[in-house]
Amino acid sequence: MAQPNMLQRPRPESRARFHDDFGQRFLVTVDTEEEFDWSRPLDRDGHTLLSVPALRKFQEFCEGYGVTPVYLVDFPIVNTPLAVQAIGEAVRDGRAEIGVQLHPWVNPPFEEEITAYNSFAGNLPRELEEAKLQRLKAKIEDVFGASPLIYRAGRYGLGPNTASILRESGIAIDSSVRARFDYSGEGGPNYRHHPCHPYWVGTDDPRILELPLTSLYWGPLRQLGDWIYPRLWRAPRLRGMLARLGLLERIALTPEGITAHEVMRGIDIALDEGMPVLVFSFHSPSLAPGNTPYVRDDAELDAFYAWWRSVFDYLATRGVSSTSVKDIMRCVELP
Repeated sequence: MAQPNMLQRPRPESRARFHDDFGQRFLVTVDTEEEFDWSRPLDRDGHTLLSVPALRKFQEFCEGYGVTPVYLVDFPIVNTPLAVQAIGEAVRDGRAEIGVQLHPWVNPPFEEEITAYNSFAGNLPRELEEAKLQRLKAKIEDVFGASPLIYRAGRYGLGPNTASILRESGIAIDSSVRARFDYSGEGGPNYRHHPCHPYWVGTDDPRILELPLTSLYWGPLRQLGDWIYPRLWRAPRLRGMLARLGLLERIALTPEGITAHEVMRGIDIALDEGMPVLVFSFHSPSLAPGNTPYVRDDAELDAFYAWWRSVFDYLATRGVSSTSVKDIMRCVELP
């Protein structure tokens, strides 16, 4: 059986198709993780779990809009009773879904040196990447009583062995590809040329469905975005100038650093391009003040929820409804 490499750009014929009645929908994914100082080197012990209870408020907020969030949990999260207290009932009742997020530096077994390179799980030896994933998946199943079907590598760190590991682990969907972003400067993957639309990984059954995080170019120069952005990789001021002039802007569907107005522009582009699934994401520590650069105080937390209200309302005006992992699996057409 051929072993696909998820780091390679997929062929056009691998694009996934959905049943006609699926239409265009959106998926809310939460990178559910511990708090740590993003500006300092990674370590195994220097983290807290203070924001975990805040998941309950976000869950209730989503339910008010009929949205089923997907919580991609890592080992410190699933290892604390606070997580199941906050969202366990919602997962059991189908009002939320649970998935896997692998942060290798805090996920046993601990056999590797902690480095930036090793923080991308796909860079680890196959046996170690698989052992960490299996340990996390088993813990999730034990704690939440549900078998996760969707995976996201922490730091978006796929590797050449990840597809076969996911397939053997019973994971049906991956959502690690952050289209139009490049992490190779730290030894991570380069997704500059990966598509935003869902696609199938590999040619042998069972296949993995890739749901890339949605990132789009906006502005008169957006058709040249894949050419311009790599050449301005070390020139953030020039990128900022292009955005301020309204010529070229990269828009990720996230409340972290992207305004609601910008995201609405991104939504319009995605819908005009026929994107079947718009994938939103953010980090769970942003649900409590003081844990991320995006939510530093109560006023910014209020703005965070106002962002989601504006975006959910806008999606409703565009006729885009929420979806779930279960719905996606039911409605995607098998190749």
